[in-house]
Amino acid sequence: MENITKLSFTLKIRGYIALLKLRLSSLVVMSAFFGFLLADGNLSSYVFLNLILGGVLITGSSNGFNQIIENKTDELMSRTFSRPLPSKVLSIPEALIFCIITGGLGLYLLASINFSSFILGLLAMVIYTVIYTPLKKITPFAVFVGAIPGSIPPLLGYVAVSNDFGLEPGILFVVQFFWQFPHFWALAWKLDDDYKKAGFRLLPSGDRNQKSAFQIMLYSAFLVPVSMLPWASEMTGTWSMWSAVVISLIMYYPAVKLYFTLDKKYATQLMFMSFLYLPILFTMYCFNQI
Repeated sequence: MENITKLSFTLKIRGYIALLKLRLSSLVVMSAFFGFLLADGNLSSYVFLNLILGGVLITGSSNGFNQIIENKTDELMSRTFSRPLPSKVLSIPEALIFCIITGGLGLYLLASINFSSFILGLLAMVIYTVIYTPLKKITPFAVFVGAIPGSIPPLLGYVAVSNDFGLEPGILFVVQFFWQFPHFWALAWKLDDDYKKAGFRLLPSGDRNQKSAFQIMLYSAFLVPVSMLPWASEMTGTWSMWSAVVISLIMYYPAVKLYFTLDKKYATQLMFMSFLYLPILFTMYCFNQI
């Protein structure tokens, strides 16, 4: 009986951790970290600690709320049926209480930095959970809505230091905003069959076809000029601008191949390149600040 209790407790803890989707949360917080560095933030300050912890908590809480809302549809997809709620490791009330606590704590930590950070964190949570999540079943336009909270992290990191919504944090928001379309649509192309089981139509035209592939190629092309914006606004130097152009063109290649072949392997290549693209790009920005 004692062993069963210990096993049950361990499963619950694992369930709560899985609810936060820490790998995804860490990728989101990474963007906030780069925004913080580009604003010349002090890594030894309480602001940095509260930004990282607060960012992880509000992102994890949003992921949890998303899973609560999509509990029934997660049961239908092979990539999500083993999540804590469909697998009955956690109940809806348990998940709800946990998400409220973690989200509230995350917002408290951001509020301790400045009011602007609190507003950005709250805005990201509300748009992601209340608007984007239910919209995914209604229209492919949901991806555009979801790109808004997905672009807030570097803006949040910068504003945590500056407490000012100026040109520089706005540019970081725009860079991450345009990056999300080839990134997410490549993922949607790869997982389209699974998504359709749950009623999600996330590709631009709703299907794997030339129209969707063209949109992916188009937004991948946008990354070339968009990645140059920090240089154009004199945030960063010349070599980071040329480096940004090079890596944007490298990422553009599989998007072009996808358009002409409609082969899933190029969507997979684009997806993996997009994971590398953003940290490499922001790292170059940080090392070549003016």
